[in-house]
Amino acid sequence: MLRGGDEDRAEPKAPTASVTYEVTGEGTVDLSYQGASEQGTAETVSGARLPWKKTVEVPLGENPVIRITLGEQGGQARCAVAVRGRHVQSATAAGEFGRATCSAPLPAPAPEASG
Repeated sequence: MLRGGDEDRAEPKAPTASVTYEVTGEGTVDLSYQGASEQGTAETVSGARLPWKKTVEVPLGENPVIRITLGEQGGQARCAVAVRGRHVQSATAAGEFGRATCSAPLPAPAPEASG
């Protein structure tokens, strides 16, 4: 019987990319962002104090996105997305209930080689 460590491993997880979401400005915002879920569900944070930053692993083939909404006091906030440490997009929300969305495409995972 062969005893290689590879046979005992669990099923490999979907390949991911490190995605950093960042929101700067003053005050608080409501935000939602694509988390590490393979189902594509969004994580939400109400009344996030700025600055706010979060790094998550997003499955390849998903589109990481963050949406921010200012409150009735208005103000200004900026969202940004970086993939694997490289800045991809930023946008600014301003004014009463101002909104902004930042997103970035991730490449689809490479097809598994059949042998």
